[in-house]
This record gives sequence, C-alpha cells and structure tokens, in this order.
Amino acid sequence: MKKPIIEFKQFTFQYFTQAEPTLQDIDVTIYEGEKVLVIGPSGSGKSTFAHCINGLIPNQYEGEAKGELWINNRQVFQDSLFDRSFETSTVLQDTDGQFIGLTVAEDIAFALENDEKPVTYMKEQVQKWAEIVDVDHYLAHRPQDLSGGQKQRVSMAGVLINEAPILVFDEPLANLDPQAGQEAIALIDQIHKENKTTILIIEHRLEEVLTHEVDRILLFHEGAIVANVTPNELLASATLSAYGIREPLYISALKYAGVDLTTLDQLTPLSKVSHPLIHEKLTQWQKQLDEKIQSQDTKPLLTLREFSAGYLKNQPTVKQISLTVNRKERISIVGKNGAGKSTLIKAICGFLPIQGEIMLNGCSIKQASIKERADHIGYVMQNPNQMISQKMIVDEIALGLVLRGVEENVIKEKVDRVLKICGLYAFRNWPISALSYGQKKRVTIASILVLEPEIILLDEPTAGQDFYHYTEMMQFIDQLSEQGNTIIMVTHDMHLMLEYTDRVLVIDQGQLLADTTPVDVLTDKLLIKQASLAETSLFTLAKQFELNDPIAFTHQFITHDRKVRKQ
Repeated sequence: MKKPIIEFKQFTFQYFTQAEPTLQDIDVTIYEGEKVLVIGPSGSGKSTFAHCINGLIPNQYEGEAKGELWINNRQVFQDSLFDRSFETSTVLQDTDGQFIGLTVAEDIAFALENDEKPVTYMKEQVQKWAEIVDVDHYLAHRPQDLSGGQKQRVSMAGVLINEAPILVFDEPLANLDPQAGQEAIALIDQIHKENKTTILIIEHRLEEVLTHEVDRILLFHEGAIVANVTPNELLASATLSAYGIREPLYISALKYAGVDLTTLDQLTPLSKVSHPLIHEKLTQWQKQLDEKIQSQDTKPLLTLREFSAGYLKNQPTVKQISLTVNRKERISIVGKNGAGKSTLIKAICGFLPIQGEIMLNGCSIKQASIKERADHIGYVMQNPNQMISQKMIVDEIALGLVLRGVEENVIKEKVDRVLKICGLYAFRNWPISALSYGQKKRVTIASILVLEPEIILLDEPTAGQDFYHYTEMMQFIDQLSEQGNTIIMVTHDMHLMLEYTDRVLVIDQGQLLADTTPVDVLTDKLLIKQASLAETSLFTLAKQFELNDPIAFTHQFITHDRKVRKQ
C-alpha cells in the first residue's frame, strides 16, 4: 500500500500583502516515491504550494493559513526552515537568491559543512555531484559569474548533495539550453528511480518534462487544483487548452490530424506513442496543408563586421562575427549555456568594449554612448532583479518615459496599454516585491516595450512565463515587428524559435555556427549536437511514423499552427 508523504487537508493560505487567498481549499495527497508535475498559469499558486512544503511559508513569506499540512504523518506548517530541511530540499526558481558560498565548490558543500561532515567526505561528494551536473570545471568560480544555466546546475548540485527524501524543483528548466534541459530531466528521473525519492517538479515547459515519465500532473488555476490526473488523461482531454497551457507540439499535430487520443495506450513519452492508424491520419492531413514562405523585408538595419567582444582585454567571448540584420526581422539567437549569446547582445548595446565595426542605418555607432544607443536599441536582461530600480510596478514601467520628459497623460496611456498587453494591469498598484519571478520578468519587458525602440533585444523573454502570458506577449512583439521594429531574442525555448522567429543565429564558443531558418536548425542532427539544442518533437513524430518528408511536415505544421492561433 502506498504511504502518504505530503498531505494537504482543506488547506488555504493568504499572504498578508494580498486581499485574497493564493491557495484555496487544497486537498491533495502525494505518496512516497511519486514523481509529480505541477503546472498552471503564473500566479495560480504553484510556487506558493511548493513554499508551503519546503517551509519558506511561513518562515520567509508570512500569511494566514487554514487547514492542515502533513509531511511524514506529522503536522509541519509551523516548523522552522532548519527542521524542514531534513525532509525537503528545493531548487529555487531564482537561483541568485539561493547561493551561499563564495565559490561553486563552497556553495555545493554548504549543506554538508552545516552538518559538520569530514572535509575529505565533503570534497568527494562535491566532486561527485559537480560532475553529475557538469559544473566540475567551475568549482573555483563565483556562482554569480556563471551563465543562467550554469547557475541552475550549481543550485541542483547544492540540494542533491543533501539527499533529502523530498525534492522540489521550482522551474528547473527556466534558464537551461534544450540539451541541458533534457539532461536535467534525465538526471531528475535517474535520482527518482535510484533513490525512490519523492519529487515535485513545477515547470511551464511541459513537453520537456514529459520526455520522461511522471506519475501524476497537478494543474493549478486561481489557487485551486482543477486537475489531478495521469499524463495520458490530461493530454487526451481539452483541459490544457481550456486553462491556457501549452500542450506538446506532437500532441497538437496528432489532434490536428484527427487522431483520437483516447484510443492510444500511451501518450508520453513520444517514443511510446503507437497506433496503426497514426501514419495514415498524419499523411492525409499533411496533403491538405500549404507551406507558404512569406517574403522578408531586406532593408539593412544593423550590420556587424568582424565583430568581437568580451569581458577581459584580449580575451574575446564573441569572435569575428559578421552579419546583417534587416528591418522588421524576427531573429532568435540560440546555443548552449556560455556560448556567448548574451555577450553578443550586451556588446551591441554598448555595455562591452568591442573590436570590428557596428553600423545602424548605415552609420557607425561604434563610438556611440550607451544612452545614445538606447534611443534606438532596447535591451531586456535575463535576470529581472538586475533591471528593477523602483518599488512600484507602474513607476518601474514609466521610468524611461519620465526620464525622457514625456507628458504625464501620455505616460499613463502608454503604461496602461503595455500593462494590459503584458498581463500586469490587475497588479498595477502592487509593490514589485510581492511579484513572482515570472511576473517581475514581465515588468522588465514592459518597461522596455513602452519606449518603442527601433530594435528590441530580449534575453530569455519567456523564461518563467506561462503559455497564456507568453502568447499574449509574443503576439504584441509580433505587432511591433509588423509596425517596423526589429526583434532579436536570445532563447532556449525551441517553441518560441519555431513559432515567432523567421531566422536563427546559432552561436557556439563565441562564433557564428549557422545563420538559417528555425526548422532547418531543429532538423539538423549535427547542428543540434554542436549547439546543445533539441530536435523538435514534430520532426521526431514525422520520422517515427515514416512520413515522406519530415522537414516539410514540420514547416507545414508551423504555418498551420500560426494561422490557428491568430484566429
């Protein structure tokens, strides 16, 4: 008989800073050794649910609770963080808020050092877990100096080393490149199977998590659990679309093709999907599809010639890149963590010394100041905490307009419009400190969008975003592109790359590895391996069921899906 390990009994929680409860009448049991995926829109209560389990509520975030929370047959809500740490370890969504040590090695060793373990044992364990998460080459580095994905790996090592019976992962894929994300999910799966650990994964990237099996999925909406089902039950239903959650692309393709998903024995992972009629259905559907490639505006806007940049003198991170960005283009920059993607866009903004040439509208801007470039180029950083300077949401978004001397009534009109587009209007009078990491991300994007720059550079714009706000934001960015703005995005989100960009720059070790279309990137095995990407499930589906032209099928699906989503 399965043993309950986490039990919420008619549990309600309301932050002191909120007018309404964030969790409402939660009644759910998680059993020992289960792997449970928790999904839902931003602000639906997922992170609050996790914080109640790991003790950050009420120890870090105060509020009023009703009902009961049991862990290992013991009521634990009022336990200290120290007491809860023996049962639960957490990889936080905001990795910078989790670091303790001055070096990666110290940070990984913190839990063992706190338990006064022998130095020899600590060194052995630090080396072991650093190798498992692939940060063993950075043990002497400061965690804060690493890329977003590397930080995530350090955080994972720091909690895995403690070997607690319950592991909570709060958006572990948010800052990881696709291949690293696959490896992280595989690592979590390995830990689950080998140690029988109870694992909760809170994640927006549903398709990536479901590359390995999970026992159950909890779907949160407005503080309540609206679905507590197996992956098969959820994917075969219309529940995901009803609550604005992105379903795996291969599931969408099967639905478009008229496959009755309820007749399939298994829907995840994709490799186990099987039915004699799937090939016929997909083939018939593909024949009905068009593949029209829209002509692109080729008016040059930004030109780089033998462009190099780096943080240290004579040690360039970006090396000899030459390319031309055209007006109204939608470009994604992809590659493994640490490849130089973020360095490239920082250098374009003027934050780093450069070699070579950079031209805007045919004129050199190599000597232009950061402020002068900012009149034409807007930059949204990967970590929202590094951009925010105001206490209130409205003040943060309005700041750039205020500094430009825009009239107050115009500021209000523009700020209100962007607040609505970015899904923040309901929170407009909130302090930024009350927001989740994903909501903070939307605030920083809104603060740049409101300035309407000629070129918008976005570093991981969808990290931590639910599908509803992701779609709303990207459709707005699409509108900016249609109006004449050029959009360049650094991203690990292969869905974003496929759906919202027409051109891809693949960066590897600071060099331009490829400049091509999204589909061509994600159907090229060699390029995928070199750039730490992941083959799109559409291409995998087409190959698995032996369609005549998997690449054409992928192109056709993207074209069709864009039309459907715009209706």
